[in-house]
Amino acid sequence: MSTSHRTTHRTAEHAPAPAPRFSAIGMTVADMAASLAFYRRLGLDIPAGADTAPHAEAPLPGGLRLMWDTHETARAIDPDWTPPQTGTPTGLAFACADAAGVDTVYAELTAAGYAGDKAPWDAPWGQRYAVVRDPDGHGVDLFAPLPPAGPEQER
Repeated sequence: MSTSHRTTHRTAEHAPAPAPRFSAIGMTVADMAASLAFYRRLGLDIPAGADTAPHAEAPLPGGLRLMWDTHETARAIDPDWTPPQTGTPTGLAFACADAAGVDTVYAELTAAGYAGDKAPWDAPWGQRYAVVRDPDGHGVDLFAPLPPAGPEQER
């Protein structure tokens, strides 16, 4: 065996593994149908038969996926798992077409019975922003850039 062959062989044995690729965001939910209904209202393409499944997924832009698992599925993976008792377990953000869109989507969701956490406001970082809660208490931010201030708005 030549020296170069041994070196190549040794290098191949110790080559670092490829880095993992971020692929999905997962949430654990108490009521699959209620959660999926909420996210369908935000435009996600979720299969119709997923409402009664223990696991569901929706494709997101850029190749990511949003995934939901029932509490029972979480316990099947880890029998000691319990839902978080306080705080926001996951936060998601949805970009709206414009500032008026934030107000419209917020109004539609709260009219449908979802909890409004923070009514739309003009945030100091230059966005129209609002927060609603999905059926499991996950914070869902709605945002859009504010239009630039014109001369008549500065007065």
